[in-house]
Order: sequence, then structure tokens, then C-alpha cells
Amino acid sequence: MLGNAIYNIGIRSYRAGVGLAAATGNAKAKLWIDGRRHWRERMKEHLKGTGPLIWVHAASLGEFEQGRPVLEAIRAQYPHCRILLTFYSPSGYEVRKNYQGADYVYYLPLDTARNARDFLDIVRPGLVIFIKYEFWYHFLTALSQRQIPVLLISGIFRPDQLFFKPYGGMFRRLLRQFDWIFVQNQDSLDLIRQLGIEKAGLAGDTRFDRVFALLQEPVDLPAIDTFINGRKAVIAGSTWEADEQVLAEWWKDNAKPDRCLILAPHEIHESHIKQVQSLFPGAVRYSAGGQGDVLIIDNIGLLSLLYRYARVTFIGGGFGKDGIHNILEPATYSKPVLFGPVFHKYPEAAALLAAGGGATIADVSALTTEMESLLEDDARWKKTGDAAGRLVADNKGATGKILSYIQEKRFFTKA
Repeated sequence: MLGNAIYNIGIRSYRAGVGLAAATGNAKAKLWIDGRRHWRERMKEHLKGTGPLIWVHAASLGEFEQGRPVLEAIRAQYPHCRILLTFYSPSGYEVRKNYQGADYVYYLPLDTARNARDFLDIVRPGLVIFIKYEFWYHFLTALSQRQIPVLLISGIFRPDQLFFKPYGGMFRRLLRQFDWIFVQNQDSLDLIRQLGIEKAGLAGDTRFDRVFALLQEPVDLPAIDTFINGRKAVIAGSTWEADEQVLAEWWKDNAKPDRCLILAPHEIHESHIKQVQSLFPGAVRYSAGGQGDVLIIDNIGLLSLLYRYARVTFIGGGFGKDGIHNILEPATYSKPVLFGPVFHKYPEAAALLAAGGGATIADVSALTTEMESLLEDDARWKKTGDAAGRLVADNKGATGKILSYIQEKRFFTKA
């Protein structure tokens, strides 16, 4: 089949490109390659436990956090089941390779027919859950051939995706191989129904459940308390260079004694941290301690907890082609959320704007207007933050719908 041949060429070319990048010093590519070495031998040795196994796959860290409520609910509901968690990207695996909610954590092997066959021979899952965007041809085909049930959770579909192109027949067939597709919104459901996909339903976005649960997590960050010291804190999370430049322009003219700025860059390698320091002279690093007006978070894992300390939050990515990062984490703490103009792939952003829980900014002038209003006008700050918090509270519940389906179908999971 021509589509299959083109797909295989693309996969092999991608592997060659990653290998070349790794050989020329790209650290992320090297992790991608090294993490998959001898995966068959390692998995054969490691996956020797007894009991049914559920395989959960996430592309990267964001998708993992999206599916995490479901994974943890399954762990609580079916403690006799083993859980295998796989990642495609190093940015997910390297952060969560020691995640205690799964029995095994691995990289997903490259999507070839042989890899898919060998992987399933070793893992022998009773249920498979893919999160949001993952549609690997050989893995899904092999799962379908073996009649292993597969769910897609928190799926989201847009008209510009391959499924809806005249040449997307191969990928449309993949959708029919899922036993059930749980989508985030009605638009997604309408789109795939137009393709004749009937095994699908509206569940909502499991991220709302994940971020709502953050409110119950105990937090003790004395270094952050000490740094803020009663000031109005602006917390900017997952920022990229373009975000940082806009923030620096605003801060240069609007820094005040009763304010502080905390930046958590998306990339925390040394060269980027130094670049951020050059934009904010006098900024201190979290790892080094110390006081000042600007704090740079130079480690991973704090961000979702930091937002509760904010007066106003800014989410990065909105000045890049891929768009904004997680706006729901600050929203769950009832904090106003600001972000750049590239957000149209993210329905939660449109919902937040419609609810009045934040604003999108196109440049330094717009950022200054919004920041100054939210920092100085207590009534507007409270109204905006309350709207953000209500959006999260009103949209939680997707995890319960997915668990109800698993319980109803029972699959292999009946205790």
C-alpha cells in the first residue's frame, strides 16, 4: 500500500535525522536515541510481574499531566493491575522516569512493524490508553489485529489535521481501530462523526481534573515565601525567548518596590538561563538563593505549585508557532492569566477568555495595560481571578466518565 510505504520511509528518515542530531551534539536527540537502546532486553527482564497490565502512552510531559488523573484513578480502582507508562519525547520521560504511579516507565520504540510486534509480545497488555494526539500506525494496527482494546482520552480534533484531508485515508482508518475515543469538546466530536466514527463520546478535558487536584496538594516553599516577602508577585511560567523579551520591556519601566517577578523558563539549560539574566540584570537564581526583584526558577517540577503565590500569571509560548503552554494550572488557583496571541489551537484558552478569566496580549503596550490594571485594581483582579477558578471547577469530571466506561466494559480489570 502506497500510504504505508510513504509512512515507513518517513519514520526511517526521522530516525536517521535524530541519529544525525545526536551524533552532532544535540542533547535531546541523544537522550531519544540512548533511551531506546536495547529496549527489548530491558523490558523482557523488567516486565516479569504477574497480573493484568494496562499500557498508558503519552507523547510528552504535557500529555502525561493531561492523562495523569485517569492513570491515578485506575491505580486506585484496580490495584491488582500493573501499569506501563511510555513516552515518545525525552521531555516527558526524563522528568517522569521515576514516577511512582506506574510500575514501569519506558520510551516508546520507533513505530515500525517489527517493533510493534515485539513490543506487544513482551508487554501483552489487556488495555491500552493513548492520550490526546498519539496515532502510531504500526502500533495501532498491531493492537487491532490482536483485538486488544484501545482508548483515546482527551482527544481533540481540528479541520487542518490529516484525518480530514483528501489524502488522509490511512489515518482515518486508524481512528476506526480505537474501541472508544473520548474527546474534549463538541467541535471535535462533530468532526470525527463526519468521518463516520461512531465509537466516540464527549468526556471533556482531563486536565481540569488534574489541575483541580492541585488545590488539595500540600505546599511548603519557604524560599518562595521569603523571596516574595509580601510583595505582589507576577509569575511567568514556561516562557520562551520572545515571551521573556516582552516581559523584560514591561518590567524595565514598571518595576516597583511592592512588586516582584518570578520567571520559570521552558528551557533551563545554562546558556538560556544566562540569556534570561542578561534581560533582567540583578536577577537571582532559585538554586543559588538570595533576594532581589526578579527570581529565575532554574529547575523542573516547581511551576504548578508556584502559581498559588501569584497576584498575576503569564503563560509562555503564545509568541511562537506552537502556541501557549498550560493555562489551567494558574487558573485553578483563581489567578488572572495572561498569554500571547498564538492560542487558537487551545479551546481552553478561548473558554478562559470568554469567561473573563484572563486576557491575550499582542505586544508590550497591551501587556502593560493588562498588568497595571490587574496589579493595581483590586476589584478587577478579584473578578478576573474568580472567573478563572470557576472555569476549572465547572469543567472537571472527565476522569469519572472515562473510569465509568472502563468499569462498564470491564475488559480484563474485574477484581
